[in-house]
Parts: sequence; C-alpha cells; structure tokens
Amino acid sequence: MPRVSRKLSRSKVYHVMVRGNERKKIFIDDEDRERFISTIREKNKERKFLVYAFCLMDNHIHLLINEGQDQITKIMQRIGVSYAYYFNKKYKRTGHLFQDRFKSEAIENERYLLAALKYIHNNPVKANIVENPAQFRWSSYNAYVSKHNTNYGIIERNEILSMLSDDDEQSIKLFIMYSNELDDIELIDLQEENRLEKNILNEADARLYIAEFINKNVQQGDIEHLMEKRELRNELILELKANSTLSIREIARILGIDRNIVQRVK
Repeated sequence: MPRVSRKLSRSKVYHVMVRGNERKKIFIDDEDRERFISTIREKNKERKFLVYAFCLMDNHIHLLINEGQDQITKIMQRIGVSYAYYFNKKYKRTGHLFQDRFKSEAIENERYLLAALKYIHNNPVKANIVENPAQFRWSSYNAYVSKHNTNYGIIERNEILSMLSDDDEQSIKLFIMYSNELDDIELIDLQEENRLEKNILNEADARLYIAEFINKNVQQGDIEHLMEKRELRNELILELKANSTLSIREIARILGIDRNIVQRVK
C-alpha cells in the first residue's frame, strides 16, 4: 500500500510524534534524554526552525515545531539519525530505533497551537506519571513558567506567551491557568506504556533490558554493582530466563557470571 502524503501546514507549524520501533523504549536513562535535547540544539545551530514544545516519554516523543526556513521531514531526519546512532552505539544494538516515519499534524491557528502545547505538556499527567506538568522534568513546561527561563537553549517561548498577554508575569499566570483547563480539541494520541519491555529476542534486547533494570534499581551503578547484590541479581536472572529466547550460557556471558549461577536461580 502506498504511503499517504503528509499534510503540509500553511503556517509551517507541526505537532510531531515519534515512537520507538515495536513500541520499545527510546530513552533508558537521563543521559539519553539530555542527549536528545542536545541533538536538537546541535541540529538547529543556524536557527532555521523553531521549537515551541517538547515532551520526552519513555517510548515516544512529542514536539511542536515551526519549520521556518527548513522542511519538517529534513529536520526530523537529521535529529533522528543522529540520536539513533548514539543510542545504538551506547547500547550495542543494531536496526531501526524509531517506528517507521514520524506522525505529524498541521497546526493552522493560535487555538490549535495552544491546544497542542497543552496536550504535549500534559502527556505525563495523562500517563499517570505525575500529578501536574510542572513535576515532569523532561518537557518544556517549566521553560514557560520559570522566571529563570530554563529553556534548554531550544525553546522559543516569547511568541507563545505573547499570545496570552503583553505583560510577562501575567502571560505566565495565564499560561498556567490554561494548562490546567480541559480542552475539547482532539489531537493525535500515542499510548504511553509504563512497563519494562518483555519482548527480549536477542542480545541487543537483553542489554537494553539490563540497562533499564539497573537504572531503575541501582543508583549510579553498573552491571558489576548489580551482580554484587544477590537478590537483585537473581531477580534479573529470573526475568531474563522467563522473558527471553536466550540460553543460560548466553545470559551468563552477558551478565559476566558463571553459568552455574544462572542455572541455580529458580
């Protein structure tokens, strides 16, 4: 079946959504999220496009972009290729990181622009990760409401805030109020999956799973630290044995332990 042509925006503004291939996670730890943000900054050195909002969920990304002097397909290609190279190298994996091509919807007026901004910032609230968008670190919400304008060097907030008021303090207050209001505008949705990926088919999948397990259970640790914690080590071994196609020998090799240890854990 031929691909449906992407709907172009007359305003050049798009709500963009990118999802991990097979719904797998594209961010394992905070270093990954910081790298994605720095990738956007790097690919926009010449300020050819504008980023109004972002939200980095575990297995998908929301962006609100004005393509400006660039093209949205080229913008997303440059960002995606660069980040995928980093991710695959870090986690010793191959293959596609992102699912097919990105989704987008054209934003043609201020009402939809503000609605998209609200939707993006409230994604973590909808996913029951936080109670309000200010509690979520990996979105651009606090770039709008912070007096210090912590915008990661990529967010163009003034154009948005000026739509609400010419007074800076008043515009921020209105932005916060608007962000907490219900909206009747329907936007493209992506379901967030708040669970560990269980589909471990090969060594690359296993290494991603292990990295996620370590990040969740061992602060500032690595696989060696985890192996020293017997209960956690055994929990991980059980997970890998139950949810992967790997042999006991392969699990032992990846974890760097004797295969008899893996064999005994039940």
